[in-house]
Amino acid sequence: MITTVEGGRAIRVQGDPDHPFTSGFLCAKVNRYLERTYHPERLLHPLKRVGKKGRGEFQRVSWDEALQDIGGRLRAIAEGPHGAQAILPYSYCGTMGMLQGQSMDRRFFHALGATKLDRTICSTAGAWGMRMTVGANIGADAEGIPSSDLVLLWGTNTLTSNPHLWPFVRQARDKGARVLCIDPLRTRTADQCDEWIPIRPGTDAALALGMMHVIFADGLQDDDFIARYTLGVELLRVRAQEYPPERVASLTGLEAERIVALAREYGRARAAFLRVNYGLQRHGGGAMAVRTIACLPAVTGHWRRPGGGVQLSTSANFKYNTAALERPETSPDVRTINMIRLGDALTRGDAGVGGPPVQALVVYNSNPAAVAPDRNRVLTGLRRDDLFTVVLEHFQTDTADYADYVLPATTQLEHWDVHLAYGHHYATLNRPAIAPLGECKPNTQIFRELAAHAGLPGAAFADDDDALIRQALQTTDAKMATVTYDALMAHGWVRLNVPTPYLPYAEGGFPTPSGKCEFYSARMESIGLDPLPDFTPPHEYPEAVPDLAARFPITLISSPRHQFLNSTFVNIASLRRDAEPEVTLHPSDAEPREILDGASVVVFNDRGAFSAVARVSESVRPGVAWAPSIWWGKLTSDRHNANETTSQRTTDMGGGPVFYDNLVEIAPAG
Repeated sequence: MITTVEGGRAIRVQGDPDHPFTSGFLCAKVNRYLERTYHPERLLHPLKRVGKKGRGEFQRVSWDEALQDIGGRLRAIAEGPHGAQAILPYSYCGTMGMLQGQSMDRRFFHALGATKLDRTICSTAGAWGMRMTVGANIGADAEGIPSSDLVLLWGTNTLTSNPHLWPFVRQARDKGARVLCIDPLRTRTADQCDEWIPIRPGTDAALALGMMHVIFADGLQDDDFIARYTLGVELLRVRAQEYPPERVASLTGLEAERIVALAREYGRARAAFLRVNYGLQRHGGGAMAVRTIACLPAVTGHWRRPGGGVQLSTSANFKYNTAALERPETSPDVRTINMIRLGDALTRGDAGVGGPPVQALVVYNSNPAAVAPDRNRVLTGLRRDDLFTVVLEHFQTDTADYADYVLPATTQLEHWDVHLAYGHHYATLNRPAIAPLGECKPNTQIFRELAAHAGLPGAAFADDDDALIRQALQTTDAKMATVTYDALMAHGWVRLNVPTPYLPYAEGGFPTPSGKCEFYSARMESIGLDPLPDFTPPHEYPEAVPDLAARFPITLISSPRHQFLNSTFVNIASLRRDAEPEVTLHPSDAEPREILDGASVVVFNDRGAFSAVARVSESVRPGVAWAPSIWWGKLTSDRHNANETTSQRTTDMGGGPVFYDNLVEIAPAG
């Protein structure tokens, strides 16, 4: 991103036209980043709560007053009967980057001896699935897509969540490739594809196994690639035989003939590109789903050629020195709490997550009062008078309303950072374009100063941000050889030391224990899981929980609106465009409920409820509803959002969230 500055004020943001992947354009959200940075409600000064928790009533205080009180109270808790494990950090990627997301903050909590947070809320299930199959979350290079002869966009709304991929997809299509979308929702991406394949939510692994059944039966597999570079093919063949097209049709809701045709089209392709995304792993069997799909390009040998393979992410190629940034060796042996279980951690004490009660919560780079599952339980915990809560933020979010102190943080335009990437192979320098607004400070500086007020040893907190960047780059990994301090300072972005396009597994070299693509995983067997790919149903798969499904027969998917990035950008008026919470359901579900398009409805289950406007459309499967989210509660008519209905259950591997594993009922309001 290039920022134009006049008189110390940023006046324009634009994509870098020289960047090989982003090619000079920004997504719809980041295009509005100036509106976010200069928003009239931007937090510019430290605030101390003066009203009841949740009301958002604060008074301005100085940094010295805020930090002295916060540091003293955290130190008192650490020295108290429950020790520092009664302090819980809570963060994710609201501000991304190696510095502002995982450097001084981690040093602070490690030195304090606080509870550790298992940061699982986005991608851990899929990452585990990739790891157990190909060895790491390293996928095919998107810059090879123009050489693909088939593109499967599987569980991804590319035009919303990955728009920079689309020009490469269009190049492949211009050369004759077919582009298919596998998704329970007819998204704006599905509308632009050659075909929409409306799979039932959570059944992706069954479809992948059905495809393997046909590929093996028709002899479309690449026997040479399998023999050289894979492990366990005979057992995989037996497993695939358990998934004939007729059975897979009953599981996925697709016609058997369509499953056969898809398998043959994929098997006959020379270089099919599978783009999977995080939506399809947000259910009870999410890790197994990604693992199973990841077997497909090894069965067919598509890894051999540019444009072939599967991509969930490229992130594991970026080997920044996180140990140098975080100093994990300074932490004592303490408990870890999965961030998905925040509601239990704040309300159930050791009965919920083990260990002492959480007495202090420090939130940064996240808005758990909106984004965490089982929102009612989270809010109950945040209301506790005995919970000391500190929030580092840009705005008065739902979470900030419950804070004892709110500290104003900088945006991407105002601080230094270095970044990895999920979908390409370019490391990026984040150079501040403007001075911090008001009294805002970078996360790194806030935690440096907080450490001093908490009485923590100073050596680990003496490094400035320039030193942190240099430490992040202290790595001997060969792929990082081109990513030097001087190169980043000179160019702003640098490609990893990999070819273009990058073919990670063309000749094997999988970073698994065997060095091969593991159809059979001894690691999974060792932790009591099925070592072979299989279909693991969602927790709330209707056939598995018939009594629950009788009461709540609709599966709710609550992926972000096109204009939102989870709960970020929700408060930007131009991106809301007078929108309101809505839920799309199929006519066959709307008619028996006497729900008309545009009617006010309530979406509910035993965990909670939220209000929405009904959209009746065939753009969703029967039995599925879509509530684009994630709304701040304070910006809705009933102060609720879709996470009132989601659960704290986790995925089969990785402890990830199950946001789309969620049975609900929908009824007319009133």
